Amino acid sequence: MARSLGQFSRRRFLVTAGATTATSLLLKGCLGNPPDTTTQTSPAATPVVAVKAGEEPEVKTVKLGYIPIVEAAPLIIAKEKGFFAKYGMPDVQVEKQANWGAARDNVKIGSGGGGIDGGQWQMPMPYLISEGIITDGKKIPMYVLAQLNTQGNGIALAGKHKGKGIGLKLEDQQFFSKLKSGGDRFKAAYTFPKVNQEFWIRYWLAANGVNPDTDVELLTVPASQTVADMKRGAMDAFSTGDPWPFRIVADDIGFLAALTAEMWEAHPEEYLAIRQEWVDQNPKATKALLKAIMEAQQWCDNFDNRKELATILSQREYFGVPEKVIAEPLTGKYDMGDGRTIDDKKMAVLYWKDSKGSVSYPYKSHDLWFLTESVRWGFLDKQYLTNAKTLIDKVNREDIWKEAAKEMGIAAADIPTSTSRGVEEFFDGIKFDPENPQAYLDSLKIKKA
Repeated sequence: MARSLGQFSRRRFLVTAGATTATSLLLKGCLGNPPDTTTQTSPAATPVVAVKAGEEPEVKTVKLGYIPIVEAAPLIIAKEKGFFAKYGMPDVQVEKQANWGAARDNVKIGSGGGGIDGGQWQMPMPYLISEGIITDGKKIPMYVLAQLNTQGNGIALAGKHKGKGIGLKLEDQQFFSKLKSGGDRFKAAYTFPKVNQEFWIRYWLAANGVNPDTDVELLTVPASQTVADMKRGAMDAFSTGDPWPFRIVADDIGFLAALTAEMWEAHPEEYLAIRQEWVDQNPKATKALLKAIMEAQQWCDNFDNRKELATILSQREYFGVPEKVIAEPLTGKYDMGDGRTIDDKKMAVLYWKDSKGSVSYPYKSHDLWFLTESVRWGFLDKQYLTNAKTLIDKVNREDIWKEAAKEMGIAAADIPTSTSRGVEEFFDGIKFDPENPQAYLDSLKIKKA
């Protein structure tokens, strides 16, 4: 199944059965016959509509894109469980994207052009899209509205490296240099360049004294293609969200060197972001969307629901993988494939609350870390660090999140009072103080900045 998912074109636009006939014919004619990605909502699961007078959304639909990894669960559950309908938006379309490049291209053209209005994003993609950095210079202003999850990612390695002391920390500091000197260059993959899944693998390597720009070869591979590519020997490692890292263990292809939860406890992962023009034109609909997604996050975070969540996500129209490769990681149970096992709910993907408080609230301090890390590796010029506050205030709309949370009756204790989560600490002892990002950069031994 992973092989078939990975065969889709990187540039293919994905449409649902609800698209107009003309648009469907145009896309099929230009790009081949796309897979059926229409989502279904069980009428029996649809809650009673909970829209107060004056809060009725301006529109009943929006097009949201997602990638088949656990980060997408709140969008899928909001549709499947009828939470979008509950808040007055019964026609929300949740559309599978072939890869991150397709999602970027689709948000660039917008739903009016047959694309999407927003959806699930790696960080700092909403910033890179807003600045036109990954959209051929065309600026598409975006708003970050919520964090979708924390954790649920891993660093997966090919089985041929098992037993060589490659884990969260390397036992043999010369492992990568020995490979390189022997002409066998280590190949590590991520799902889109210059965003968080590349950051995780870069941070892991650099923390172990390995320069990711000179000591290894970095590749971009769609999430659903990672397992197939590792099986055929095209890569030595990859970083992406479950179920794909755990799938290599289940299929006896490789092992997990580390979980990102081990690298940075309760780390920011992926986000809900939507085109600015859509949000500005539909403020009530935006809050309705947020309420639905927040309720879905709470549903996902109830571990009594994790088995049903695995059943839903494993369906062909969503992830298309065996339920068993999703079910155990969702409960924090990992057979790492190298003799180590983890059985700890705190290590699982979390959607609403974690050990440090709110998951859903989009802390501006986390956005600052992503921009700082971008400067670290030379992905962004240092001016972006100098002007970070202005840019973050423009893109991050945590104020809308707070308004939606208050309107739906979220307890005051669950609504952060500060846009900063404070000092963050990584597995190698490095600390990031959002009050002094330059000090973080200065403390790093391996960097470009």
